[in-house]
Amino acid sequence: MATIDISAENFEKTITDNDIVLVDFWADWCGPCKRFAPVYDKSSQQHGDVTYAKVDTDAHPSLMNDFGIQAIPTLMAFREGVMVFNQAGALPGPALEQVIDAVKKLDMEEVHAQVAKLQAEHGEHEHADHQH
Repeated sequence: MATIDISAENFEKTITDNDIVLVDFWADWCGPCKRFAPVYDKSSQQHGDVTYAKVDTDAHPSLMNDFGIQAIPTLMAFREGVMVFNQAGALPGPALEQVIDAVKKLDMEEVHAQVAKLQAEHGEHEHADHQH
């Protein structure tokens, strides 16, 4: 599967309509982003069960602000609509594969239980840091 460009308008739908979604926050002027792009693209060809999304932070700064992103590239992984990974920096191919493998192996019943517990304690939503 190729990568898809997403925006503030379709971000939420993309992460809720797909089981596993990786999101690469990038910009044209960012050297590390340019180095990470072929790694990300190659990985997208190897995992048809994962949605690979890209957010151009210059075109969609509101998403950067919503998630409190301070540096790019930043990679986020969502599973069943829940953010399960968030890291700044260009990952090498093997590290990206480790992230994907770990996300696929997550016990999502336990993740949802932890989210529900946190929500009960703090009165927050799963996407508490993503405002609409």
